[in-house]
Amino acid sequence: MAKKKRGLTGLSTASLQRELERRQSQFSQLKKLRDQLIQQVLDIDEELKALSGAAAGGGAPTAARAGAKRGPKPGSRGPRPKNAVGLPESLAAVLKGKTMTVSEAAEAVKKAGYKTNAVNFRVMVNQAFIKHKKLFKKVKHGHYTTV
Repeated sequence: MAKKKRGLTGLSTASLQRELERRQSQFSQLKKLRDQLIQQVLDIDEELKALSGAAAGGGAPTAARAGAKRGPKPGSRGPRPKNAVGLPESLAAVLKGKTMTVSEAAEAVKKAGYKTNAVNFRVMVNQAFIKHKKLFKKVKHGHYTTV
């Protein structure tokens, strides 16, 4: 039984040309449809604006403004805080000569002045311990110290 050829290697030049023309036609059709839909959205936005009144500023953002930057994304916690040193270095300073759990280390480094917007800072501390084996030594499960 002969092996089936895969990919474009088994197609003739004429077949490849037909496929290319088909895809170009489909591209043109989709682009035209997209332009029509954008125009419909703009028309609907104008109707909404007229119904709600320009002063109310109601309605969804227009398609023209949809891609414009408008500040932080939903769920963001503001600009990233600046720290003089990175998390691993801050943890090493706090842990020097001590053994702490991940949670204790997270609290201690925050109390020492490390700023973060992390929702779960403990996870970041745990990752730092795991990633920076030259700085930290695992004493037992969940307990770390400096090397």
